[in-house]
Amino acid sequence: MFTACPHCQFLVSRDPRSDAAPADCPRCGKPLSTADDAPAPAPSLATLLHAAPPRAASVPAATLAIDGQVDASHASPSEVPALSAPADAAEEHAAPAEEIVPDAAAATSDTPSPDVMTPASVEAAASPPLLARKTTGPRFLQRARTTPVHTRRVRLQWAVAAALSLLLCIQVVVADRARLATQAGWRPVVLGLCAVFRCDVPTWREPAAFTMLSRDVRPLPDAPGTLQAQATFRNEARWPQAWPVILLTLKDADGRTLGARALQPVDYLPEDQLLATIEPGQSAQMAVRIREPSASVVAFSFDFR
Repeated sequence: MFTACPHCQFLVSRDPRSDAAPADCPRCGKPLSTADDAPAPAPSLATLLHAAPPRAASVPAATLAIDGQVDASHASPSEVPALSAPADAAEEHAAPAEEIVPDAAAATSDTPSPDVMTPASVEAAASPPLLARKTTGPRFLQRARTTPVHTRRVRLQWAVAAALSLLLCIQVVVADRARLATQAGWRPVVLGLCAVFRCDVPTWREPAAFTMLSRDVRPLPDAPGTLQAQATFRNEARWPQAWPVILLTLKDADGRTLGARALQPVDYLPEDQLLATIEPGQSAQMAVRIREPSASVVAFSFDFR
């Protein structure tokens, strides 16, 4: 609240706590009228402009109160032109001081102007809302947040990639089954795949797995110059094998080779067993007649090929 000096019409600020006016005017030094302890009505705007010294040209004349006090110390009468409005016209159109000053003071003290940026408004405009920060979060956390639909899609993509990789591996194994079937570690895999896809697998061949049980070479009494060769062998391999090629070698007393013959399965097997294989643990017997290369044959050997 303000009290107008009755001598110089200067607005004097009252005590905000006790609402009491000072005894003397701080401008003219004359005593203030305090007969009714109530603030006197403020003079009209035209009266203030005529009575108070004008402000500088760069400062608007309507700016009368700063921080609850009128700042007119830097005014100069020669800088602001005087208004020549009649007194009765100014009193007719000017609003009472009680309707102008308190509203302006309240607007100045409580509500900041929308054109003025206060530190609080600058900070609020610079930083995003707290709820937005909590909802948004860092970008690497946003990438980790996935919806159930996105999760199912990613799982489906990984499943399809795994299925395609497995199919590629199966195709490689089936295409190279002829070589892989000769290896003991890969043969079960090849047999399992070919049982599903119905492909042929080469017969297992392991000559070292044949064990010779008995062997004999003797001349035939009723056929001079002819020898009877007999042998019994067994398959010790894990899988069925094709019938082996038997190499029969005849030697003399000095160990020199006098003759040799590679006996194919067609040479010692019946016709009904030519396409068959010898199973694991199965024994077989072969008997063939050969021509004696020399009368000095005293030794022989059987080898599996």
